[in-house]
Amino acid sequence: MICTLNFQEALPIAVQNISQLRTPRVLIENKTSFSGPDSEVSIYDTYKAASRVRLDAGELLFCGMVTGRKIMHTSGTDSMAEGQVFLPHESFVMAPGGIVEIDFPDATPGTPTTCLTVEISKEKVNRINDRLNDSLPMLELADQWQMRAPVLHTHHSTETQRLLTRLTKLFIENHPDRNILIDLNISELIIRMLRHKTRDFLLAYCSNDPEANSLIAALDWINSTLSKPLEIDHLCRHVGMSRSRLYVEFKEKFGCSPVELQQQLRLKQAAERIKKGEAITAISYDLGFSTPSHFCYRFKNFFGCTASEYKAGV
Repeated sequence: MICTLNFQEALPIAVQNISQLRTPRVLIENKTSFSGPDSEVSIYDTYKAASRVRLDAGELLFCGMVTGRKIMHTSGTDSMAEGQVFLPHESFVMAPGGIVEIDFPDATPGTPTTCLTVEISKEKVNRINDRLNDSLPMLELADQWQMRAPVLHTHHSTETQRLLTRLTKLFIENHPDRNILIDLNISELIIRMLRHKTRDFLLAYCSNDPEANSLIAALDWINSTLSKPLEIDHLCRHVGMSRSRLYVEFKEKFGCSPVELQQQLRLKQAAERIKKGEAITAISYDLGFSTPSHFCYRFKNFFGCTASEYKAGV
């Protein structure tokens, strides 16, 4: 069983008219596109199993999985041979010039594999990046979008899922303020990507120098104590920050509270352990959830499918 998010359920009824435009012309990566200012939204449907289908990114490319499963092969990484499984409620971001090869192991005419992509111009990303520099100075350390690996693979939140739904609706409807609304939503998507990238960069940086500054020390504390309840007062004393300042820093840099970040990191670690075949019940207790049912509730809310469905889809 593959963890899926049904496309017709994910989009509002008004957007379901898109199905009339998605008449297959080809069986592999059938593309339906909608252009807007500084960006383009495309829906790719694949109706037959295929392997090593090449995808090139001319601009920054954000890809969100809708239904089915892909296996991504990225050149220059250890995962090139075996590939990275890509499921609904997950995203990958390709830097300009990035190349991947994709397997579609489960696609059929009745159950196509569907992915939504948003291609965004470099100029648009740079404009947003410049505006964020005051609140996200670590972006310069992260070297903006010049990633060592051409693909950033991540889980995208429920809010990002809703954002993709709104974007698809805006791209196909004839709203008088269509271009302005698309521009605003694309800006939000870029902000989410930049914040996520900064957070991942800082988490990686923690292992090398956990005491570099108070924010990195806080991230290191949270990441190293995922199985324990997060006691904010202890964290504040550890990093030398007031409670109010800690919350302001996290909200500005990561768009969430320390407790919310701990929850996200717990669930991401749980997903990685599920992929390795570990028992769901053991994982839930190891990561500090009070009961397996509480863990399963949080997991479904975060990933859009149950832990058992996720395990079956990997």
